[in-house]
Amino acid sequence: MSTAEPEHTRSGGNVFADLELRASDELLAKAASAARSAGIAARRRLTQRQTAELLGTTQPRVSELFAGGLSGCSMERLMRFLNAFGRDGCIVVSRKPHGREHATLRVAHDGDESVRTDTRRE
Repeated sequence: MSTAEPEHTRSGGNVFADLELRASDELLAKAASAARSAGIAARRRLTQRQTAELLGTTQPRVSELFAGGLSGCSMERLMRFLNAFGRDGCIVVSRKPHGREHATLRVAHDGDESVRTDTRRE
């Protein structure tokens, strides 16, 4: 057994950017939103079937989403899922700092996992 320390790379804070994937900020925001939904469902002890009914989707889609499958799921749809869980969402647009090369996209929460805006369905 080797006592050498395993080789690793320190993350820059976004695993998708670390993997050099396109639209890494959007992928990170989607992953954070999906994880938030999964966390809420788990705390409420909802089954995937109950979660699917609440979200207006199918159990296989809930299973895929909660396992990290983000393809085919827009940010808008993820925000609607959070709304269905009784969470508000907020999109804030601001000027990027001059010292940073690129603008970013991120998901923040206020400790109760909610972000504020009004996106009611009609």
